[in-house]
Amino acid sequence: QVQLVESGGGLVQPGGSLRLSCAASGIFFSLYTMGWYRQAPGKQRELVAQITRDGSTNYGDSVKGRFTISTDNTRNTVYLQMNSLKPEDTAVYYCNANRPGYSRDGQGTQVTVSS
Repeated sequence: QVQLVESGGGLVQPGGSLRLSCAASGIFFSLYTMGWYRQAPGKQRELVAQITRDGSTNYGDSVKGRFTISTDNTRNTVYLQMNSLKPEDTAVYYCNANRPGYSRDGQGTQVTVSS
């Protein structure tokens, strides 16, 4: 049974940092593209960052230069380091695991950027 469990969300002031973690189980972690998506109230879900099996990364335009995705294959965990946070980064952040024909999200973690 595939499980993706996110942690690390919370309330942070503008300009601050957070690190999200997503622990995966029930999958051969290294065979998947791992990613983070987010959805704010009234807005469409958007890609934040992805990292492929070979380590290539892809970022949404709004987070380039501020966010960094990484993995620890020994812990089956994917991280999202978020720096210089802005109020518009406020959203529920979802971890995602995908490969051809399969995609799975975690339950989500709330990130709120506010003074």
